[in-house]
Amino acid sequence: MATLHLEIVTPDARIYEADVDQVVVPGVEGELGILPQHVPLMTQLQPGELRIYQNGKESRLAVGEGFIEVRPDKVSVLTDMAIHEADIDEKAVEEAIARAEKEIRDQALGHEELATVQASLQKSLAKLRVKRRHHH
Repeated sequence: MATLHLEIVTPDARIYEADVDQVVVPGVEGELGILPQHVPLMTQLQPGELRIYQNGKESRLAVGEGFIEVRPDKVSVLTDMAIHEADIDEKAVEEAIARAEKEIRDQALGHEELATVQASLQKSLAKLRVKRRHHH
């Protein structure tokens, strides 16, 4: 069976690199399922859940903003955040969400600060969705 070479890179490190059967990414127009021989494209990644299918197993990562480049034999994901489901600290994420929501409610932020807090909140919510999917 044909496979797809998947690489996920953040500014800090190469988070994942392997040959996979399929990858599902959270694109700006919704979820995008990518199989081998997919038509080449480039699109924006939004915070959410990235699913990897390999040898009948599924693994999940929480990802932030970035870009996805698809070629028939390779998918490159460049993102500011990529965290494996097992590495997500649910309590810490809940605390970060509460802090961000309080800052937004208190409205003591300028436009730029508000955008930063909202982006942080989106990433935290993505982590929580990935972590809780199996628990509920």
